Amino acid sequence: MTSSALVLLMVPGVGFFYSGLARRKSALALIWLSLMSIAVVFFQWFFWGYSLAFSHSSNNPYIGDLSNFGLKDVLAQPSVGGSRVPDVLFCLYQGMFAAITPALAIGAAADRGRMLPCLVFIFIWTTIVYDPIAYWTWNPKGWSFIMGGLDFAGGTPVHISSGAAALAYSLMLGKRTGYNKVNGLPYRPHNVTHVVLGTVFLWVGWFGFNGGSALAGNLRAVMACLVSQIAACVGGFTWCLLDYRLEKKWSTVGFCSGVISGLVAITPASGFVPPWSAVIFGIVGGAGCNFATKLKFIIGVDDAIDIFAEHGVGGIIGNLLTGLFAANYIAHLDGATVIAGGWVNQNYIQLGFQLADSVAGFSYSFVMTCVILFLLNLVPGLSLRVSAEEEELGLDDAQLGEFAYDYVELSRHVNDIVTLATPGSSGDATSLKGADPEKAV
Repeated sequence: MTSSALVLLMVPGVGFFYSGLARRKSALALIWLSLMSIAVVFFQWFFWGYSLAFSHSSNNPYIGDLSNFGLKDVLAQPSVGGSRVPDVLFCLYQGMFAAITPALAIGAAADRGRMLPCLVFIFIWTTIVYDPIAYWTWNPKGWSFIMGGLDFAGGTPVHISSGAAALAYSLMLGKRTGYNKVNGLPYRPHNVTHVVLGTVFLWVGWFGFNGGSALAGNLRAVMACLVSQIAACVGGFTWCLLDYRLEKKWSTVGFCSGVISGLVAITPASGFVPPWSAVIFGIVGGAGCNFATKLKFIIGVDDAIDIFAEHGVGGIIGNLLTGLFAANYIAHLDGATVIAGGWVNQNYIQLGFQLADSVAGFSYSFVMTCVILFLLNLVPGLSLRVSAEEEELGLDDAQLGEFAYDYVELSRHVNDIVTLATPGSSGDATSLKGADPEKAV
C-alpha cells in the first residue's frame, strides 16, 4: 500500500519534470495531462485493464481474458504476482504502473498536441499496448515470462513501451513550427525549479516502483532500493560530466536528466543484480541516454522532451545489462525466486532473451501507436494537432484557458526593459518611478 502511494507520487513528478523542460506557454498542459493520465487509466484498469494484464484463467501467451471484468472476483485470492499478495492489493499497486506509463509517453504532445485526442489515446493505448506487454512480461502465462526474460519492475512494459510511443507520437504530430533540423527549437527549459521538483518526486517514488516490486518487505526489496539509489547517483554525475566537457558549466538539468537515466536503466535489473553492477548501470545509462538525445536530429523527429532518449534507450540499456549482471543469489534473497542468472552465472543465453523482449516491446509499441494515432486523426473532432494560431498562442491558453503563472516576465532583467533617472535624484539611478508607460515600453 505504501509503495502504491509512492508510485502515485511519481505521476505528477513526471508532469513537473516535463513542464519545466517545456516552453512556458505550454507548461500547465503537461501537468494537466499527467494528472488526467491517472484518472483515465484507473478507470480503464477497473473496467478491463487489470483483467487483460493479470487474469488468472487465460492461457493465451499474449493477452489475458475478461474473467475479472469490472474487478469481478478480485479480492483476497493470491495474485498472479505472488502467493502472499492478495489480488486486490496487487491490482492497486500495478494500476499505478499502468497510470504512469502513458503519462511518460504523452509528453510528446508538448507545444502542439490537442488535449481531447490525448485522453482518448491514453485509454486506447493502455488497452491495446500496455496491457498485452505487461501480460507477456509479468503474467506466468505470458510468452516472455515463459521464455525466461527478466524484468523486475518495468523495463519493457513501462520504459521501452512509453519511449517508443513518444517517438511515434512525435512522428505522427510532426515538427513544431520553426523547428530546425540542426538545432531543433532554440528554447531553454523555462523553469529549472520544476525540473528539480519533478526529479525529486520521481526519485523518491522510485523506491516504491523498484523496491515495491519485490512484493514484500524483505532483503530483495532492500537490495532493489540500494542499487536504484547507486545507479541514480552515478547516472546524475555521469551526465553532468558529459555536459561539462562541452559547455564548461555544471548543469542542473543535466544532473536531473542523468538521475532519471540511471533509474530507468536499473529498473528491470533492480531485483536481480549486485550493488557493484549498479555503478555500471549508472555510467552506461547516463552516457547512453545523453548521446541518444542527438538521435532525434539524425532521424528527423521532433521529440520535444527527449522521452525516447531517456526512457526508450534507457530501458533497452537496462534490459541488456540485466542479461549480463543478473545474479541468481540476489534474486533468491526473497527466499523463493530461482533464476539461472545472466553472464555472471555463465548463463549466456539470457542476453538473447533480453534482446528479444526489448525488440518485441519496442516494435509492438511503436507500430501500434502509429496505427492508433493514424486512425484517431481520421475521426471528426479528434484531430491530433492544434492549429498554427493555437500553437503560437500556446496550449495553456488555447486548450485549457488557464496559465501556469499569473505573472509572465517580459525580459530576464529589469534593466533590459528601461533605465530612467528618478526625478529629483542625483545621478543616474535605475527606476520606473514617474516614468511614462508608453516610453517605458
